Amino acid sequence: MDLPSYFIADLPADVPISHTLITDACRTLKRNRNTCLADRSTAELIRFVAELAGNWLKPDFAFRKLALEHGPAHTGFSPATIARGLDAFFSELTADNLTALIRQDLGDPNRLDRFVQDGTDQTRPGARAAIARGPELLVHVAPGNLPVPTLMCMVLGLLVRAAQFVKCATGTAFLPRLFAHSIYAENSKIGSCIELAEWPGGKTELEQALFAQADCVIVTGTDDTVAAVRQLVPPDVRFVGYGHRISFGFVTCQALTRPGAKQVAANAAADVAAWDQLGCLSPHLLYAETGGEISPDTFAELLAAELARIETTQPRGAVPVETAAQIVSRRALYEVRAANSPLTRLWASTGSTAWTVVYEADPQFQLSCMHRFVYVKPVRDLAEALANAEIVRGKVSTVGVAAPAERLHQIASQLASWGVTRICPLGRMQQPPLQWRHDGRPALAELVTWTDLETE
Repeated sequence: MDLPSYFIADLPADVPISHTLITDACRTLKRNRNTCLADRSTAELIRFVAELAGNWLKPDFAFRKLALEHGPAHTGFSPATIARGLDAFFSELTADNLTALIRQDLGDPNRLDRFVQDGTDQTRPGARAAIARGPELLVHVAPGNLPVPTLMCMVLGLLVRAAQFVKCATGTAFLPRLFAHSIYAENSKIGSCIELAEWPGGKTELEQALFAQADCVIVTGTDDTVAAVRQLVPPDVRFVGYGHRISFGFVTCQALTRPGAKQVAANAAADVAAWDQLGCLSPHLLYAETGGEISPDTFAELLAAELARIETTQPRGAVPVETAAQIVSRRALYEVRAANSPLTRLWASTGSTAWTVVYEADPQFQLSCMHRFVYVKPVRDLAEALANAEIVRGKVSTVGVAAPAERLHQIASQLASWGVTRICPLGRMQQPPLQWRHDGRPALAELVTWTDLETE
């Protein structure tokens, strides 16, 4: 794959990265931002992002073709998985959605352009106006498992007119790098405000040089990674951390009807298969209520059939030998249990570790080993499910729900009180809307600083 050397990540692997190189790159980014990005209007940037996203959805777009051709070797995902993930992400980046995001997080789509009056009564004494401004240099410490969080951070950085330095772990920069190149190809001036590099974590000298130039640092990764980066960021630099989260599903008995259960299983299978179940939004487990026309173990069988079907059109990517061995070992455990008790059942792909479904009567929450390995467990109701998921309380991002309309709000209220920050239909767990409040926090508002103007 032959790309121009616009970014540090484009340099040959044997070229050393020094703290001086990082410092100089950050200073260049700030200069470029002041001349090429800072004065652009929100409307112009929205139009730019939306048009670029539209190009990424076109089959003949050069960078999409590169992603699908070379992505499997670089990311471990199959071309179909990459295509589905890219489509889900870029289809959200419409002008209307981007405008709605700014309105939701900042109150008015013009907040980044000029002072905007607060409230509706502009004649009252002490009326106030406010403007929001983004950081001069925004640093992303990108996660190593999925590309979408990094792409989303880059879009947010563009909207707030920040110069951006994206630091990826070794071997994980492929799709962010293609996105950065697509930005540069569409508008080289905007592209000159982005830098992208990769090196192993723990290079303290490089990271301290990078954070010393930053106005805001976003880190997405494990809790240990977030804590380690936080220690290196200067106290006067804004820090935004997104640590490890897990997700699960809940299927009501009303959804387990003979005509409807197959579709529910198909929706759940889509969530398990998306990005090979490696994201924080992927379900580890599905709780299924008893008392429906279809029993939870029959639902598990339907789920297995849907995962087998998806494997023919959207195959799971190759996994390292040690990962495959872990899946085989865990399968063996449940094979023994299933052979000796009707309370455990197992369905698995033949001749591979591509997918696995375990039905277990014990409702205790169980973390999956991922890579399309999912549990189904029966419960009487949501209260029993949450009691058995108490060990992950405070770490749950998303719960995918299959429920009739008359029960949904009551279920959502229970989940919200328990601490869940996102509730969505099964089938959309890995496709959050653009306005999603990541971990319950407004993503765009986390990046800006406000200036208030009080008038007579």
